[in-house]
Amino acid sequence: MSTRRALTLPRRTPHAACVSAVLAASLATSSLALAQPADSVVTSPTPATASGPSETSDSDILKVCASTKEAPYSTRDEDGFENRLAEILAESMGRTLEYEWISKPAIYLVRDGLNEKTCDVLMGTDAGDGRLLTSDPYYRTAYAFVSRSDQGFEGTRWQDVGSQELGRFATRLYSPAETILKYSGKYEDNLAYLYGLVDFKSRRNQFLDVPADMIVREVRGGEADLGIAFAPDVARYVKASEGELKLTLIENDLELQNGQTVELQYAQSVAVRPGDDTLLAEINEALDKASSKITELLVQEGVPLLPLEETTN
Repeated sequence: MSTRRALTLPRRTPHAACVSAVLAASLATSSLALAQPADSVVTSPTPATASGPSETSDSDILKVCASTKEAPYSTRDEDGFENRLAEILAESMGRTLEYEWISKPAIYLVRDGLNEKTCDVLMGTDAGDGRLLTSDPYYRTAYAFVSRSDQGFEGTRWQDVGSQELGRFATRLYSPAETILKYSGKYEDNLAYLYGLVDFKSRRNQFLDVPADMIVREVRGGEADLGIAFAPDVARYVKASEGELKLTLIENDLELQNGQTVELQYAQSVAVRPGDDTLLAEINEALDKASSKITELLVQEGVPLLPLEETTN
């Protein structure tokens, strides 16, 4: 889910804990202070204030919290790949899948779903998210570059965005991609273009983001020289280009001037409320049983996968 944003970024961009750390680190670094938009509002990830099982936790129903506005992860038509992952999980658990639909971005699923106990499960959270109980990870991937195949871009490290040939970058807001641009000296020159993607709306007191499919369209149409996004955000759309675009995982993490590390590779898990241990144990068992189906689905989606035990740097 990618829960990542809100400055509390959705993972996908998201990564709730990562994003807050990234932004705080950027603001604390004097040489980068001007790069942080003055009107942006920094908030903390919503904590899981509720705990323990709900009435449906121990039942024949798998009640999943899902956003109607998180393509390609989750949509009301249930054609998001996390919708299909939820189907696989429910089948493996021998439960009937039901959704609690929330007509807001995924950053609100903890507050408006898990905390209200109207649903019990979040798909696609970062493994080890401290607000939640997270399952054994079922895949691992990374932030990635989206480039045109005829462009000749061969970068695999975040520093490669510093090339003089690259001037415009399509990214999601609040994400580690913005920090990459700051540390590459590309952020301020890219601001007008990036804010144009959200019609120059202010970030103040509202959640804004660049749709994942727009990032790919901008690169494909030549408006952006490069896209930077969490690979699952854009994999479906890159695959649909039928070779016109390519997706390249970033191989290293970003070390900030204050010594903190911004991770660019993430393992993804299923999450439940703290204290819902019995449900989590059942989910772990089901994930293990369905691992081959899950991997097959992710490959079909075009998501480049990393070994779960692999580390960067």
